[in-house]
Amino acid sequence: MTHTVLRIDTSARREGSISRRLTDRVIDRLAAERVITRDLAEPLPAVNEDWIGANFTPEADRSADQKAALALSDDLIAELRAADTLVIGLPIYNFGAPVSFKTWIDLVARAGVTFRYSEAGPEGLLEGKRAILVVASGGTEAGSTIDFASTYARHVLGFIGITDVDIVTADQLAIEPEATIRAAEAQIDDLAA
Repeated sequence: MTHTVLRIDTSARREGSISRRLTDRVIDRLAAERVITRDLAEPLPAVNEDWIGANFTPEADRSADQKAALALSDDLIAELRAADTLVIGLPIYNFGAPVSFKTWIDLVARAGVTFRYSEAGPEGLLEGKRAILVVASGGTEAGSTIDFASTYARHVLGFIGITDVDIVTADQLAIEPEATIRAAEAQIDDLAA
């Protein structure tokens, strides 16, 4: 069976990005047969009133325009469903995730599609997948009380059913860049392939 990785780059920087560089290393480490790449430096459209109206209309009742409004969201969800492992390059911008990542989440977290509500509360529908977050920051310590990027990413992935989450950290790059990158590379080398 082919192992498929969905690579999601969220850095606005295409050149010189530490999260992209380390994500490359994770992809090499996994040696997947198939890699789907979604580069969010190319902005996704934000959810708007037309999208929300289409999303809350039962699928059988959607007009052609409503289906078109959800087409990109459907494609992003198909990428998620096809993947066994997600590798997400996640720089921390001003204590949080880049807006590109939040926009992606808004487009893939859909009630009845990637999660559902039950009497026991929300239930993720994308179980059995693994995620590897590659977190890079200049000064924010990953997992600290001021890190609203990796904690948000872990929570929202769990919300849609992806609870097997590893985090590679290259945090505090502004303080000791070389040592921080070496430590992150060692974390990657220790990941189960």
